[in-house]
Amino acid sequence: MNGALLVAAGAAVGAPLRYLTDRAVRARRDPLLPWGTFAANLLGSAVLGLVTGAVQAHGASPQLQLLVGTGFCGALTTYSTFSYETLRLAESGARRWAAVNVAGSLTAGLAAVYAGWGLAGLIG
Repeated sequence: MNGALLVAAGAAVGAPLRYLTDRAVRARRDPLLPWGTFAANLLGSAVLGLVTGAVQAHGASPQLQLLVGTGFCGALTTYSTFSYETLRLAESGARRWAAVNVAGSLTAGLAAVYAGWGLAGLIG
């Protein structure tokens, strides 16, 4: 299968999962912070770390990287929504919560990608 089709196939799963994750989390959490976007981005970061680690450490197929890393994780995660929701917090007067959203998302996202990458190194 060519690269573009692999990316599209992964995105066809990642995009609906992102929507469903956002809806499920919003139904259970305080709406002040964008927890749905946070959860989707955290999950996508962990999966991307795991897949990247598997490709690097264990010679997993580059096609797996396209399907899951680029397609699935690319559609599951969303920098644009994160940015918009942070801007909306700041404009509504919740500047501290906007800063918490930025710091928390960046810290947790980096920790998740690193944890996924580390887990891939342990699985062997």
